[in-house]
Amino acid sequence: MSITVEDYTSKVLGVVKEKYALKDKGNALDKIVDLYGENFIEREVSEEVIKELIEDSERHIKKHGFKGTTIKNLRKEIEG
Repeated sequence: MSITVEDYTSKVLGVVKEKYALKDKGNALDKIVDLYGENFIEREVSEEVIKELIEDSERHIKKHGFKGTTIKNLRKEIEG
């Protein structure tokens, strides 16, 4: 695939390519999106992260059940 970019964009891609020792300007564009993309769109959550959250939740429920807590107790828990 080929895209047309302005001269300045091409220069920036060239600098990013060299700075990160990338193979080509396409990889430089991917790097820029990797660095700044989350400012515009959140990344999808990986399956591993979801599994970890579920396991953490299950451990918490086994230990504490479904009982609620007060703000005061929550602050104690967080602040140590």
